[in-house]
Amino acid sequence: QMTPIAEISGLKIGSRPASRTKSDRIEDLRAIPWVFSWAQARVMLPGWYGVGTAIAAFEDKALLQEMAAGWPFFAAMLANMEQVIAKSDMGIAARYATLVEDRVMADAIFTRISDGWHRSRDGLLLATGQPHLLANNPALDASIRLRLPYIEPLNLLQIELIKRRRAGEKDERIGEGILLSINAIATALRNSG
Repeated sequence: QMTPIAEISGLKIGSRPASRTKSDRIEDLRAIPWVFSWAQARVMLPGWYGVGTAIAAFEDKALLQEMAAGWPFFAAMLANMEQVIAKSDMGIAARYATLVEDRVMADAIFTRISDGWHRSRDGLLLATGQPHLLANNPALDASIRLRLPYIEPLNLLQIELIKRRRAGEKDERIGEGILLSINAIATALRNSG
């Protein structure tokens, strides 16, 4: 409920439906729309979740930094994760969490997500030795920072429209606005998941 997965499933993109069956169980979701929905909600969960816990549990931090500097596969994985974390926004994500009907569950799960995001960001910075995200890639940092102020209003608009649609409003413009916001956010983030 925190993501626009239900709304994405209504899009006419791809060759397959968002779910393997008519079920809304997580086990039946297809990966691409699921990842795309987390990107829309500015969480980017599949790109970083669990990595911070793994880095924290890795005892030899010097070896971790050595691997980040000298092992191309590990460096590329960290660079990809860094880009994803840089495009995420836990403040915006918290607003998407308000879409979840069960507030107790939403708060508990979102706390885990937010804590995991902070662990992953901190672990990434520890492994790379950077003072902040994208310090080693100023061009990408500037590109993302220039786009983020324009994406936030799109996210806020999308949240409001999804709330209205899920509350039962039938106005066609709401559905059209949701679809346009999905397209605009994906374009502004320069990725679909």
